[in-house]
Amino acid sequence: MGFPVDRPRRLRTSETMRKMVRETTLSASDFILPLFVCEGENVKKPVGSMPGVYQMSVDVMVEECKEVESLGIPGVILFGIPAFKDAMGTEAYNENGIVQKAVRAIKAATTKLLVVTDVCMCEYTDHGHCGIIKGEEVDNDETLVHLANEALTHAKAGADIVAPSDMMDGRIDALREILDDNGFENVPIMSYAVKYCSSFYGPFREAAESAPSFGDRKTYQMDPANRREGLKEAELDVLEGADILMVKPALPYLDIISDLKQNFDRPVAAYHVSGEYSMIIAADKMGWLDGHRAMMESLTSIKRAGADIILTYYAKEAAKALKEG
Repeated sequence: MGFPVDRPRRLRTSETMRKMVRETTLSASDFILPLFVCEGENVKKPVGSMPGVYQMSVDVMVEECKEVESLGIPGVILFGIPAFKDAMGTEAYNENGIVQKAVRAIKAATTKLLVVTDVCMCEYTDHGHCGIIKGEEVDNDETLVHLANEALTHAKAGADIVAPSDMMDGRIDALREILDDNGFENVPIMSYAVKYCSSFYGPFREAAESAPSFGDRKTYQMDPANRREGLKEAELDVLEGADILMVKPALPYLDIISDLKQNFDRPVAAYHVSGEYSMIIAADKMGWLDGHRAMMESLTSIKRAGADIILTYYAKEAAKALKEG
């Protein structure tokens, strides 16, 4: 049956009508806010390529997290910027390292906020790669030992969830084993299961001071052309014990988000990455589009594709907008 009997516009006649029949809805509880923590006191340093995003010292970050909690956002994910870097990334697994200090401070200052920690080496190595270098290659298996130790120090500090982003083979198994062996069997792993070698990470590398000093990350992050490989990566992580599967980036890979949602019985997270955020900010500044509407449309599309959790730098702004109705 079609026109004139079937008129879809009948259900679009008012905002109230549209809300009533809306298929996909956003909530502040969908979001995790990425934060960049650095050494020092009273530091709130703007990230030039990401307006509205800052490197923050622990004391400033604690206040930020109190606001995040008050907005109904369930969690933050921490990226550390250490004062010292070396070839082995030793500050990554220093029990008094910057992320470990931040976790303890945030947990002491908030009541319900979940603290997720990024588990990787790139912010801590002087070469900027996500693992231990042998020759000019990242040594997969040696890197696993360091990643596992990093995750353990995060759990000891009080992290609610650990999130390995390195894309080394076998890292979920290594993290699950060390966590379980040390009494942290209830700490979930949110795996960056399907992480592509993307051009959309540029602004993040300024924020985290993690650009590689040579080469690129194509030997461990995924080829953007591959779809079936994403299912393979996710399946391996599930078999190794991942509790949540993440796709990164989000908008160029909505098909992959949908694939994971349809094929796995795990919550699906998606990272609305720095480049996706900064493009909207820049276009809004130039008057080329409405930044607020583009933000909400982008986040809604990620949720519609199947994401249960959205990591986004827009978390606070979107939560405020949703609260205002």
